[in-house]
Amino acid sequence: MKKLKMGIIGVGGIAEGRHIPSYLALQEKVEITAVQDIRGKRAKEVAEKYDIPFVFEDYQSLFEVVDAVTICTPNKFHSRIAVAALEAGCHVICEKPMAMNASECEVMLEAAQKANKQLAIAYHYRFMPQSRLAKQAVQEIGEPLVTRIQALRRRKVPGWGVFTNKELQGGGSLIDYGCHLIDLALWLLDSPEPVEVIGRTYNRLSRSPEQINDWGNFDHKSFEVDDHVTAYITFKDGSSILFETSWAANIKEDHTHLSISGTEAGLNVFPYEFYQPKHGTFMTTTASVTEDKNFGLLQAENFVDSCLGDAELVVKPEEAMKVTRIMDAIYESSETGKSVRLGE
Repeated sequence: MKKLKMGIIGVGGIAEGRHIPSYLALQEKVEITAVQDIRGKRAKEVAEKYDIPFVFEDYQSLFEVVDAVTICTPNKFHSRIAVAALEAGCHVICEKPMAMNASECEVMLEAAQKANKQLAIAYHYRFMPQSRLAKQAVQEIGEPLVTRIQALRRRKVPGWGVFTNKELQGGGSLIDYGCHLIDLALWLLDSPEPVEVIGRTYNRLSRSPEQINDWGNFDHKSFEVDDHVTAYITFKDGSSILFETSWAANIKEDHTHLSISGTEAGLNVFPYEFYQPKHGTFMTTTASVTEDKNFGLLQAENFVDSCLGDAELVVKPEEAMKVTRIMDAIYESSETGKSVRLGE
């Protein structure tokens, strides 16, 4: 059986914490052939640790020895590296978000179509067991009406890496955290077409002195991204999403919520529950869903199998681009103080 030769571009926390272990668990299908990072010493350390044969100083050279690449760089570089890889004949899986904005996403999508190569985006929430169960059950709720999303953390601004650097990341809690729940909601709803977005972004808490933060230290004086975002999103089919995300909310505890109310029933994803009027009463159905951590492995396997021609991508680039279009509109609405119409 032919093994896929994989290259890792950017060997920070997400590469070593999720992608590399997943590929190592799939050694019958894929082998990590090369790594590249602008921090040459770090790249060599990772290569030695995992017995990876090639280390490159520039990502263009890496393309010559691999069939596919996993992009784990700051968001600013997602599009340019992905396009270069696709043009070099490599399949690509890129960490979320797809790119800094929808225009960059379009360039990536065009490159993938022209090269006839796979382009996946690492929205791993789709691979969680609760999400996969909800994807099956959502067919029973009738027409979706209202979706509610809350992706909230209590004082957990990432104090490492470049998460608070707007030039390199493009945004904060929305583009890093909230995007996962937007993507998951759109997937469950069969990718409805957004028509109007109104949003507000905040960062007053993280710009205040004397910070209390559970996830490391950061400079409040130079904090320049959003730490709290709200939005109202409407779709062509008449449905809507009530959305909120935060890195630093003054709340009791972290809270992840995604629920959908339909014409016949409703469901909640975290934890999974199904709500339905039945037999003259209100029925609430729960399920025994294991809180496993295999979603990274499932994501990697789906990408590898798709590159080998044995599976269809679960996260398609067109869908990931729609998430970015919505996030662009939220930022634009907050800047202008007006709602943003999409598709006009």
